[in-house]
Amino acid sequence: MRNRLIWASATLALVIAACGSSPTSSASPAASCVNASAAHHAYVVVEHLSGASIQKCVGFAGATIDGQALMDQSTIEYQKQTFSFGNGACQIDNEPAQFSECFPKNKPYWSLFVETGGVWASAQTSYNAINLHDKEALGWHYVDSADQNPAPPPLAKET
Repeated sequence: MRNRLIWASATLALVIAACGSSPTSSASPAASCVNASAAHHAYVVVEHLSGASIQKCVGFAGATIDGQALMDQSTIEYQKQTFSFGNGACQIDNEPAQFSECFPKNKPYWSLFVETGGVWASAQTSYNAINLHDKEALGWHYVDSADQNPAPPPLAKET
């Protein structure tokens, strides 16, 4: 009887693990795109310090969508702070788990990139001042403060 209970518990644990999700799980394209039937799509790609990444798509009707609207509509959890240069991301997809400062000294921070034509470039402004066109993306990479030349997140996969 005890062996059956152990076997049943192990089987249940495997089933639960197989059905669970993680930040790197791949959802179907339609499920990861808000307003998927819109004429244009922009993306948000987030890479955590661990290397795990997520992507969300937002459909829009106009010629462009601004970074603030893209972040708000993406359904990715984030916290921001307003600075003289614009909005800064303090927390994205629950990383860091807690914070008291948006850019604490000697701690990891969110580095911002813009993807155009399949190429990432380091953002030269705050995300809320960026306008994205069809098939462009905002990219966030949580990087160590010592990283002087942070790498961009993975390229967006069109949905």
